[in-house]
Amino acid sequence: MLQHIIKTQNFTREFLFGDGKFEGIFRSALSMRDIAKKGSCDILKGKIVATWFAEESTRTRLSFESAALKLGAGVVSSTNARQFSSASKGETLEDTVRVLQHYADCIVMRYHEEGGAARAAHISKVPIINGGDGSGQHPTQSLLDLFTIYDELGAIDGLHVALVGDLKHGRTIHSLAYLLGKFDNVCLSLVSPNNLQMPKDILNYLNKHNVNWEVYDKLEDIIVNIDVLYQTRVQKERFMSLEEYEQSKGTLSITRDLANSMKIDSIILHPLPRVDEIRYSVDNNHRAKYFTQAENGLYVRMALLKMLLG
Repeated sequence: MLQHIIKTQNFTREFLFGDGKFEGIFRSALSMRDIAKKGSCDILKGKIVATWFAEESTRTRLSFESAALKLGAGVVSSTNARQFSSASKGETLEDTVRVLQHYADCIVMRYHEEGGAARAAHISKVPIINGGDGSGQHPTQSLLDLFTIYDELGAIDGLHVALVGDLKHGRTIHSLAYLLGKFDNVCLSLVSPNNLQMPKDILNYLNKHNVNWEVYDKLEDIIVNIDVLYQTRVQKERFMSLEEYEQSKGTLSITRDLANSMKIDSIILHPLPRVDEIRYSVDNNHRAKYFTQAENGLYVRMALLKMLLG
């Protein structure tokens, strides 16, 4: 059983699907879906979950807070913590965690630098959940991404997945790539502008785990063959110059015609928020599952909190 949720390399197939002793996060998420749709429960009555976010968030922070409330836990929260917490006075991350662990039974945190969650977990006496650390990882997003793929398609082994957009800075992309490396006969198409290609350490990981991958710069080259199109935005906040961002954005947009050219039973995912990389005309396409994906975040995060605190 994991004490902290820091990176997807720590997840096993048994963690996802269960074994003789543990029901698995995916089966638990299905149970949480039933609970959430009916109302709430008191599984975590008396527990407190702290959400401490040094970067902006909508889905991750609010779904974790909703998940805690649905399970009967209380919530304490600090948003835009770099400005509106003692971090603005120079307090270190480590000292913040040393204090928060006395106020809450679990800390969900988003940090602006890669490795922040690992630093917190090193000293914390309560579970730390990584809600995103700079351009590093976003492990709970990859869990809900994979859960959505499994729930919609019924399998993960043997799928052809296209990872599209900002592969260099996209922490959701990084986490999902690591997670897909645990499955058999997965084929990855890596589609990005030349300056935003997948980092070499992740490519080395994919090679080590016998994942077939190829690099492309046009969606049209692979669109008719894929089972899952995982689109991400080009992240303005990760660029050193506005000029470089302007050159990269909008180069890989999914249009209605592109979506219609995909397999009939394929799906389109996006961790959101989107800017211009998925046209609004795609939303009514039956392949578009990105809002279902966001909904699934509630159930997966309920399952994680239940596992850590229940």
